[in-house]
Amino acid sequence: MTRSFADRHIGPDSDDLARILGVIGVESLEAIAEKALPASILDGSGLDVLPPAISEHEVLAELAALAATNTVATSMIGLGYYDTLTPPVLVRGILENPAWYTAYTPYQPEISQGRLEALLNFQTMVSDLTGMEVANSSMLDEATAAAEAMTLLRRANKSKSPRFLVDKDIFPQTLAVIATRAEPLGIEVVSADLGAGLPDGEFFGVLAQVPGASGRVVDWTDLIASAHERGALVAIGADLLALTLVTPPGEIGADACFGTTQRFGVPMGFGGPHAGYLAVRNKHARQLPGRLVGVSVDADGDLAYRLALQTREQHIRREKATSNICTAQVLLAILAAMYASYHGADGLKAIARQVHRRAEEIAAALGSAVVHESFFDTVLVAVPGRAEGIVADARSRGINLHLVDADHVGISCDEATTDAHVDAVLAAFGAARQEPTFESIENRTSDYLTHPAFTRHRTETSMLRYLRALSDKDIALDRSMIPLGSCTMKLNATAEMEAITWPEFSRMHPFAPADQVAGLRSMIQDLETWLAAITGYDAVSLQPNAGSQGEYAGLLAIRRYHLSRGDDHRDICLIPSSAHGTNAASAVMVGLRVEVVKCRPNGDVDLDDLRAKIADHAERLAAIMITYPSTHGVYEHEVSELCAAVHDAGGQVYVDGANLNALVGLARPGKFGGDVSHLNLHKTFCIPHGGGGPGVGPVAVRSHLTEFLPGHPLAPELGDEGTVSAAPYGSASILPITWSYIRMMGADGLRRATLTAIASANYIARRLDEHFPVLYTGENGMVAHECILDLREITKRTGVTVDDVAKRLADYGFHAPTMSFPVAGTLMVEPTESENLDEVDEFCEAMIAIRAEIDKVGAGDWPVDDNPLRGAPHTAGCLVAEWNHPYSRETAVFPRGKSRPKVWPAVRRIDGAHGDRNLVCSCPPISAFSGM
Repeated sequence: MTRSFADRHIGPDSDDLARILGVIGVESLEAIAEKALPASILDGSGLDVLPPAISEHEVLAELAALAATNTVATSMIGLGYYDTLTPPVLVRGILENPAWYTAYTPYQPEISQGRLEALLNFQTMVSDLTGMEVANSSMLDEATAAAEAMTLLRRANKSKSPRFLVDKDIFPQTLAVIATRAEPLGIEVVSADLGAGLPDGEFFGVLAQVPGASGRVVDWTDLIASAHERGALVAIGADLLALTLVTPPGEIGADACFGTTQRFGVPMGFGGPHAGYLAVRNKHARQLPGRLVGVSVDADGDLAYRLALQTREQHIRREKATSNICTAQVLLAILAAMYASYHGADGLKAIARQVHRRAEEIAAALGSAVVHESFFDTVLVAVPGRAEGIVADARSRGINLHLVDADHVGISCDEATTDAHVDAVLAAFGAARQEPTFESIENRTSDYLTHPAFTRHRTETSMLRYLRALSDKDIALDRSMIPLGSCTMKLNATAEMEAITWPEFSRMHPFAPADQVAGLRSMIQDLETWLAAITGYDAVSLQPNAGSQGEYAGLLAIRRYHLSRGDDHRDICLIPSSAHGTNAASAVMVGLRVEVVKCRPNGDVDLDDLRAKIADHAERLAAIMITYPSTHGVYEHEVSELCAAVHDAGGQVYVDGANLNALVGLARPGKFGGDVSHLNLHKTFCIPHGGGGPGVGPVAVRSHLTEFLPGHPLAPELGDEGTVSAAPYGSASILPITWSYIRMMGADGLRRATLTAIASANYIARRLDEHFPVLYTGENGMVAHECILDLREITKRTGVTVDDVAKRLADYGFHAPTMSFPVAGTLMVEPTESENLDEVDEFCEAMIAIRAEIDKVGAGDWPVDDNPLRGAPHTAGCLVAEWNHPYSRETAVFPRGKSRPKVWPAVRRIDGAHGDRNLVCSCPPISAFSGM
């Protein structure tokens, strides 16, 4: 009998399932749903709109048919998106390699050294090219990087002015995202022609771009100096390829620099995912949002990498966080960094010169119609009354140009532009070639990308081995179960991934004519319909390109709903104390005030405290944000009463979709009280984490909030509400992953996946409870799809901490569960439905063996400060180094014998405090590696 895709995706077979159910003490998967979930919310309806499940080969055939309805034209639209030639070794070695795309965020740095090194290369690349001192490890896209730059300048400046000046020649999507972000924060965005100088009045910051949206290259030296004289800080958006030729913003005094690395080998993909960047001067390093890779040392004094400073700071500072960003675009940042490594400084400069030469050839032929004399890759042409005809003519020749208005056409060249493309463009204008005689724009004198990371790997052999050497230092899902609570590290099936590199999806410009993207539009419509049905909502926007952006978009919809009704006084957002830290940060970003609701000892929201808070703030209540199942991994049985109490007071209910993996096919938040949810497609719907990004965080709403979903200035079909991401449909090129997953699973498969995830979590809870008490359970003693193991009493009695257990798990070949979230001193475990019982049992046996080791410490057999747990993780070097420990080398590196393939941690335990005291966030000099 042929196995279905659901059978391949779901780990436990019928025999495994019988064992799991026997340990839990229930008769069937269906009985689990009845025992774990409140009867009042059980709802298996809605999935009848999903088409029947199909096989892997059938889904690829359907995807091919959809792809065939897209037209892959030559894109010369520009506006921040450019065709690029991704080296095949990077396509196969990174984008199509599960060792890279199934990795998790490097919160366990000892088993993440490969991707951390790659991200450090990214930071170095950005710092070198921009002339700035510190860059973070990527942003979600260019427009959100610009918005983060704006708020960073505001935090860093002592000015009391609310005004922020923006040059009129920036990309329209960047301006739209800045405007959306600014309004709830009370920032007044003033657009002006800054090339003519600064306007009168006070302002805290200035933002300009090089090259501008029109292609104009302006020397912003005088603007920056003038802004500084008037007490303002300056952010410059910069094209990294152009910066190989022109003086970088850091060398002319800019305080921050932002942009995208898309044209460094990352396909356009109808808008994403791409790695944005944000770089600052050293004095602003601690203001940087998102993630920052730093250099430190391990227990042996060897150089090691780890996430530095405020990483995950929104989980600690909550409403006082500088940003709600808790992710990055790691996979794409790594791709961009390796593109720079493969080409090197000389190769990048050669590409830039070729791009510029093509633009010069077009400009020379069009002569006096060219608007700007100084440009890099984009030529703006004045053709009064002829623009539409010229653009149509070019389209007939297979080329998309930018229709600026009735009188102007924009032409952008890129790495893929050929002589034939130039000739076709000129033919559309009715022009003939002329020899370019423009004054050179090359005025950069400083060196860049001189570190060996950018000089050693120019051959495919060298790059191939470098990528393999880095991935060998990491534990990803292709090597081991990653039992992370709240993060849902499930199978990312090959069939789901296959289409993302097809040119019909990957080479599409996000602002391409609608009739050229029929297949993509059809896929997007399917997903919107399916996700709405699965969640019980009425409409879905796919624009948010991360969970944090989905939260933000959902809260914006709530805020604008209240404003539309004249309820501008509603500004209180209730958030349980157990909630994800991003919830509070997102609420503040949309101008809401956070009030924390207590939780009961069993982890549930304290309804008495909730009712008291509602009574205190009834007239001002805007919303409550809850996670369901709760962040504690429990189905709260009073969720319907909670929602009703908030609605009765005029508030809206935001249900965080982080744990939707435990609801699909069983309950629908849009039907049990939610008004809005964001969904993590990179969790529940199989888009891989990629080492900490890409992600997609769609927002789903009930009908009364539909009109407040994100709009976009270049996608009129979406309306003109606030824009939250640079591209109209966010990270569209990875949507085939979720589309394929739903298409292959079907309604029954999705429901079975959810029930199996719950069953596996309860199995772990039963097996480990006597060794590590399970902190929270529901009314019937059940957990949801994850369970929290409580080590606090163990730590108090033995001195062994959650850190010790997490690091020791690496010696057993496992990635650690989520540490100390949502409760300090605990581990949150989520097996997911795609792990088979053998792997789940291996993890349980490892945890039980670790408990035996803890007991030895507690009994005094091993000292608290020198035992296998405190010494973990152990590297291969431990086998040959001097050994003065009270436990054997065998115990250190083969704690359960040699039954499981050994994954060798790359470094010993890392000293995080040393890294923060000695902040280094770019590639260390080669001398740092001497003797290693």
